[in-house]
Amino acid sequence: MQNPAPRLGRPRDSHIDQAVLAAARELLAESGYVGVTMAATAARAGVGKAAIYRRFDSKAELLFAATLHGMDIEPPADSGSLRGDLRAMARVIHERLTSPAARQVIPPLLAEMSHDAELTGRLQNTFVASERRDLAVIVERARKRGELRRAPDPALAHLLLGGPIFLALLVLPDPMDTARLDAIASAVAAGLTTEPGDSPAD
Repeated sequence: MQNPAPRLGRPRDSHIDQAVLAAARELLAESGYVGVTMAATAARAGVGKAAIYRRFDSKAELLFAATLHGMDIEPPADSGSLRGDLRAMARVIHERLTSPAARQVIPPLLAEMSHDAELTGRLQNTFVASERRDLAVIVERARKRGELRRAPDPALAHLLLGGPIFLALLVLPDPMDTARLDAIASAVAAGLTTEPGDSPAD
């Protein structure tokens, strides 16, 4: 599930990919976010630092891929309905955000992003963009089924679905259950299928 962001023009060695990500997760568990370095990850994975920098520009991006998600995650299987697809996607997003490793990485990662616009831009243009592409697949399926008169902006669909899940992670004392995830997905589906100017009875 966790795979690194590809560098265009460079063939990837999946064995190195997985060794680097596994090493990063091990170091995170042992030493925390601060204790993970590119040099230590390279040594643990048995590769040179250059091999890591060909895949990731920074420790933040390495740990994002190792604990949250990478670039080549496929969208959920077609459930036959927009609501079903969004429910599946909501569960995927929740799973990515709530693993122990992800919970350990998210606070320091957000702190870094708050003062590093370049890092924020790279994450948005790689990992976040890949998740939005999954949403684009989902809304296009719905359009072809006739559930949507037009496909909405995938970025908007992503915010509507992922935003409440991420907020809940930060403010709710208890994990979000499946029923709440399904309710969020259903609300988003209802919103996306409502055209501007439609009345509730339409």
